[in-house]
Amino acid sequence: MKKIAFFSLLLITGMVAGQFLPIVSGDFYPAIRIVIQVVAMLGLAYIMIRVGLEFHIDKGNLRSYGWDYVIAMTAAAFPWLLACTYFVFVMLPATDWGLWAAWQEALVAGRFAAPTSAGVLFAMLAAAGLGGTWLFQKTRILAIFDDLDTVLLMIPLKILVIGFAWQLGVVVVAMLVLLWVGWRWLHRLHWPVNWRWILLYAGVIVAVIEAIYHSTKRIYNVPIHVEVLLPAFVLGCMLYHAHHELSSSHGDSTGDNHRAEQWAADLVSAVFLVAVGLSMPPFAGLPAASTVLKTGTFAAQSFPGWGMVTAHVLALTVLINLGKMFPAFCYRREAHWRERLALAIGMWPRGEVGAGVLILSMSLGIGGPVITVAMLCLALNLVLTGVFILIVKKLLLTTDTGSRPVASL
Repeated sequence: MKKIAFFSLLLITGMVAGQFLPIVSGDFYPAIRIVIQVVAMLGLAYIMIRVGLEFHIDKGNLRSYGWDYVIAMTAAAFPWLLACTYFVFVMLPATDWGLWAAWQEALVAGRFAAPTSAGVLFAMLAAAGLGGTWLFQKTRILAIFDDLDTVLLMIPLKILVIGFAWQLGVVVVAMLVLLWVGWRWLHRLHWPVNWRWILLYAGVIVAVIEAIYHSTKRIYNVPIHVEVLLPAFVLGCMLYHAHHELSSSHGDSTGDNHRAEQWAADLVSAVFLVAVGLSMPPFAGLPAASTVLKTGTFAAQSFPGWGMVTAHVLALTVLINLGKMFPAFCYRREAHWRERLALAIGMWPRGEVGAGVLILSMSLGIGGPVITVAMLCLALNLVLTGVFILIVKKLLLTTDTGSRPVASL
């Protein structure tokens, strides 16, 4: 309980500090923002390597993973479609409902509602002491599939807005190759896996991805960018470890080594959550900034006032979280209804991927009140992450099977 509260406080502190950072840092803000983004990616890479390290696939039971992907896809698609529909039918006048440009922009902007924040979610669940439960094992699969589905679908959406670019095809091929490599060499890579080495691996992954992105950005209008989440997770899947636990290169995960690993994991998670909060764009500047872009249907809309914006944020938050509830109706043979409900609520947190989608939306020329509402909705969801995890823990504590450990799925 104390760790969840502490992590939530760090997340909120980062978000609040991020609102004043542009004013305090002045001309240094662009450089500081780059550092924050790199730290956030480094933390996400570290967390996802650890997740991959503990990830196990029963290759003789692939059908179940196909069903998991379908469930994850619906958990990503339903909030996206609900947000898209809300943007068009509620935030636009009836005269614009039939405009293809409006739906095009809404499909991109609404994608922020789709991804479950794997990094934030895993850090919070681990802090709640739920790492050995059926819920954590299943959430780990669904959240990764959820984010993967979001990243893959953003490619055709970008094509829809900017047209076809061969660089986007390279990204798809790279992602498919990474998935095949992770499958082919699952837990066969005998490299050291203590926290220092994992942090080094994370740093190398971030450096390579950023180098490819910035070098191609200088040459092409559409740079080659593979999200850090997938390569980090795949590397974790490839690494071998003993007894399904983090270990040193000698396989000793007990005593001082185990405490050091846990301390390092908590520290990285804490820094990551602060960086996620700091990464959120300043809310105060959104209305003014979003009206600069006049090329889109939503950008042409006038700012409706903070009272109406608040109503939109609350309504949209409820709507997209309801869209995440489909997993609660699945896995009836595997889990109690409280566990399934906890699983669906556990998919509510959103963060770094959703923020990335919104930033991409603005870069593609989508502006106006819709971006303000979407960003504030994302912020509210981040603030409530600790509350969501506490609800999950409460549901599991009142279920006899809620705390049962699961070695593999």
